Amino acid sequence: MAGHGQPNLNPVSATPIPASATWIPSPMTKTSDSFNIPLSGGRTMPIEGFDTSLHLQHAADQAKKRGFDRFPIIDVDSHHYETESFSEIIEFLDDPVLQQLAKTANASRHGAFGMLPGNIGYQDMGGRVARYPLRQIEKTGPEAHRDITLTKRWMDALSVDIAILFPTPMLNLGLHPQIEIEVALSRAYNRWLTEKILPADPRLRTMLYLPFNDPEATFEMAKEFAGKPGVLGFMVTATRNRAVHNDAYMKTYAFLEEAGLPLGFHASYNWNDQSMAMMNKFISVHALGFAISNMVHLTNWVMNALPVRFPKLKVVWIESGLAWVPFLMQRLDHEYYMRRSEVPSLSRPPSDYMREMFYTSQPMERPKDIRELEQTFRMINAPTQLMYSSDYPHWDFDVPSVIYDLPFLSEEDKQAILGGNAARIFNINIKEKLAKAI
Repeated sequence: MAGHGQPNLNPVSATPIPASATWIPSPMTKTSDSFNIPLSGGRTMPIEGFDTSLHLQHAADQAKKRGFDRFPIIDVDSHHYETESFSEIIEFLDDPVLQQLAKTANASRHGAFGMLPGNIGYQDMGGRVARYPLRQIEKTGPEAHRDITLTKRWMDALSVDIAILFPTPMLNLGLHPQIEIEVALSRAYNRWLTEKILPADPRLRTMLYLPFNDPEATFEMAKEFAGKPGVLGFMVTATRNRAVHNDAYMKTYAFLEEAGLPLGFHASYNWNDQSMAMMNKFISVHALGFAISNMVHLTNWVMNALPVRFPKLKVVWIESGLAWVPFLMQRLDHEYYMRRSEVPSLSRPPSDYMREMFYTSQPMERPKDIRELEQTFRMINAPTQLMYSSDYPHWDFDVPSVIYDLPFLSEEDKQAILGGNAARIFNINIKEKLAKAI
């Protein structure tokens, strides 16, 4: 939903362009209250001030027009930029040597990225998604942590009652060549999130990061943070090279199943991956990378009979879109009928197990023929298995009307996807709209 446009107003997000804005040939600069947005031809456009609520005014108007105040909306995949609070997170590192390395990196011009694996990409659409740099100059008050204030502003605009927050740069932490760094940083982040952010507001929840490259640390992390305020489950970043069916993870899956805590696999992309490196455009990497990472893990999950071994473990596939699911269902079923002897533990075709898993809506592909999307919804049992996600503040985020306006869904199904399914899957008891979250 990131659009650009009219002379004085963004047509989707309603960001005002100051009347004093002029086209000037100067490099990007930032002051305490302004930001120069780079444009073509070496020009920049100065912007003074930014406010998320005004930026999302059209989304708020949509919510009011559609009556989203009538039922709860739970956003199962949204993001914050944890690196904006990296100086705070560093203080939760247990190892004094790593803490010093992190502080040195944070003090440099590279900031937190001095410790995080880099990833080539152009998520800001060549500078046209202005909220990426402009959020740096957005003003917040002293009444709450800046992260909480900014998150609640977009939640209120989208009429979201509860948001499940995920990190952003850390989605590539699973590619770090030093396993101990992933473990240390993920634990520091988890402590910071559960001690400083989540307890302050019951509308903010998360599925905590698991350092999957270290199976033992993954198990200990799950045990340590299960039951912490706001923790609804745990998340594995899918951009990594560890097989989900490794025996070392079985005790973690058993623990999560017994505790009733869902396990999510959050997709991303890696242009440095050998297969992705053959592509010469980011649009290609973005199209395939998010889907392929979860396709690999889901295939291993099903074909190694983990749904049979852990039938009560709720598994969620996050930020891969939906179009890949029908393809994988058909492809795996075909192989199953041809080579069933290789998967003796499966008593049903793979698609049956996949229809019992859970999926998030973003980015929901928009085909030219809406019947294609309707068929996808039918194949995944969307009214019971699909959960709404905005992916805000990323460039391709979806407002709730993306689900609500689908003509082939009943009112009951719309409300289930927008909030009811998540409330059931994550055991969230919402007493009333925008308040009583228990």
